[in-house]
Amino acid sequence: MSATLVQGAYIVAGLLFILALAGLSRHETARRGNRFGIAGMAIALVATVLSATAGDGGSGGLGFLLIAAAMLIGAGIGLDRARKVEMTGMPELIAMLHSFVGLAAVLVGWNSSYELTAYPTIHDVEVAVGVFIGAVTFTGSIVAFLKLSARIASRPLTLLFRNQLNLGALGLFLVLTVVYAVLPQDATVGRHLVLGLLTLLALALGWHLVASIGGGDMPVVVSMLNSYSGWAAAAAGFLLDNDLLIITGALVGSSGAYLSYIMCRAMNRSFISVIAGGFGVEAGTSASGDEDYGEHREVTAEGAAALLEGARSVVITPGYGMATAQAQHAVAELTTRLRAQGVDVRFGIHPVAGRLPGHMNVLLAEAKVPYDIVLEMDEINDDLADTDVVLVIGANDTVNPAAAEDPTSPIAGMPVLRVWEARDVVVFKRSMATGYAGVQNPLFFRENTQMLFGDAKERVEDILRAL
Repeated sequence: MSATLVQGAYIVAGLLFILALAGLSRHETARRGNRFGIAGMAIALVATVLSATAGDGGSGGLGFLLIAAAMLIGAGIGLDRARKVEMTGMPELIAMLHSFVGLAAVLVGWNSSYELTAYPTIHDVEVAVGVFIGAVTFTGSIVAFLKLSARIASRPLTLLFRNQLNLGALGLFLVLTVVYAVLPQDATVGRHLVLGLLTLLALALGWHLVASIGGGDMPVVVSMLNSYSGWAAAAAGFLLDNDLLIITGALVGSSGAYLSYIMCRAMNRSFISVIAGGFGVEAGTSASGDEDYGEHREVTAEGAAALLEGARSVVITPGYGMATAQAQHAVAELTTRLRAQGVDVRFGIHPVAGRLPGHMNVLLAEAKVPYDIVLEMDEINDDLADTDVVLVIGANDTVNPAAAEDPTSPIAGMPVLRVWEARDVVVFKRSMATGYAGVQNPLFFRENTQMLFGDAKERVEDILRAL
């Protein structure tokens, strides 16, 4: 395949990726945006494989067979996992996929370290940066996967002088990069020793950065790691002299960083603290969940149905518990039933509801909930005081009044859905346990709040039968 055709294919693929990002920015166009992304990736793969295996510089038929075999194996594993994974497992699956990108960048960097180039200093800096970003992404994503899948505790790791440790690691990275770049090309042992130390340093830093972040802030972490994986891919593109990989990595890296910034603003958090680690532990100390807020009140499904029958306006605020119970279809049916009876039903979605950006939006779209009644927190918050009934389905930290009222709370200052301002609040929950951030929620003890315990899907179905 000629270089001209390859570059042309890369331009088309790059434009399709931009259209994909534009499409994914809105519910109504997300499916079309996804198709653009698939088409762009297909064109990019075909062009890259053909250019790598054809022509004078290509690896020939054997190379094509090896690449094709690797792609088929990878595609088979990917399709199998995509078919089996539940929506509740999507966050950790995405975190694990980010780790693959980071590992690939590390391997590309090490492989490129053996190459002799006309500009060795520039090449060596590219190798060091690519390996560093890839290694940080790799271990950081693994920690995110372990936290999201509950294989390790979600609470943040709070080492003494953790910020100084992170800054020291960055300073040491710069020193090792300079040493690696100035070592002569024939000093193989020394160069590999320095690159090995740099890799170990980056692996440790990636682990510590994400381990220092609290579980309640994992949606931001997933977005941040998405950005890291993009920059890792861009670094690999420089090493492989692949323009499309550079473009694609930059698109992913910049869009992921911007999404992280938007989410941080929505949560009243510092964007710099996300990058530096330790996010979510700056505020006070009352995270034990042992505070005495009095007694909670319980309600039956029949009682909740009676509240809904007398309501003119209802707002539903879903959280990760809805995903766990797979209650989105039952919730959609309840929405249809109430709207048919003339009730104004809307959804309020917190920016970090669930465990990855847009988690609740995807669930509701899967259940065919109309896009126009699914509103973001800023769009719905001012209307909650005039709402008759709010159904909190599996949400916890995102509706916690302590964020607005308790300056000692670990989530103090985080904007939340002010559901307690409604006339009546029904909270669907399995128990009185604290949320993912480990913070007790005084909402559960308010006079206008009633707890409906049990599996969210079963309780919604009970309400439907009562209606």
